[in-house]
Amino acid sequence: MIRPQTVSRYASMVKFSHTIFAMPFALVGYAYALQTTDAEFSLLLLVKVLLAMVFARNTAMGFNRYADRRIDALNPRTRNREIPAGIITPRRALIFVIVNAALFLAVALWINRLAFFLAPAALLVLVGYSFTKRFTAWCHIVLGVALGIAPVGAYIAVTGEIAVFPVLLTGLVITWCGGFDVIYALQDVEFDRSHSLHSIPARFGVRGGILISILLHLISVYAVVVAGLYYGGGTLYWIGAGLFVGLLIFQHLLVSPKNLSRIGLAFGTTNGIASVCYAAFTIADLCF
Repeated sequence: MIRPQTVSRYASMVKFSHTIFAMPFALVGYAYALQTTDAEFSLLLLVKVLLAMVFARNTAMGFNRYADRRIDALNPRTRNREIPAGIITPRRALIFVIVNAALFLAVALWINRLAFFLAPAALLVLVGYSFTKRFTAWCHIVLGVALGIAPVGAYIAVTGEIAVFPVLLTGLVITWCGGFDVIYALQDVEFDRSHSLHSIPARFGVRGGILISILLHLISVYAVVVAGLYYGGGTLYWIGAGLFVGLLIFQHLLVSPKNLSRIGLAFGTTNGIASVCYAAFTIADLCF
């Protein structure tokens, strides 16, 4: 029997609470598919989509912690993470990754043929992200792609096809997540440089990193507007879009080259609220 303490340790390792970043967008893709096709609501299918999201993210984060275990042990900010701290052994972390990857593939097969055929490519992106910081400053965009798969995946789960609106949502998620991950990386500029690791802040400096983060989020704002215009969003959609944009602005007001102390608030809390607000109002607009 799995003990609650063990579950808590693995949930902490993969930062399960951060599922809130991509999951709401998957639900938007799911709701859009139901409202724009002849598909009927299926609780079982919704469970499959949620399970696929959880298993995919567990695979990605678990492998990231495994691949970065030696780097994390050297970084004062991350040396207390589960693997370098000895709470979870590398072997057990790798087993966790393999099990979750297998479960993700199994659920994809359970969903439909297209989902299963695309699942290995999704896993390649999810796992491959962990290596990108070793050779490119644009690793943040790859992370955005890994999370941006969510709305397209959910739409495919319902319809077995790909459509324009979930692809627009993918573009939104890529630039939004890429932008806030740049903000998060501001904490490790000197460490990354001294250990030959790549990031936008390490390459362009704190000011340059903040500027690029702003530019990425401007693209996100554009994607929000285009997505709303594409499907003819109503009042509720634009309220959610306004809240999302307002929270993007707020997080940039929290962080400046002279004050990086509020990165945790800007990264976690603000973006979690932003994704929930956008998704909740968009789904309500679609359904009502």
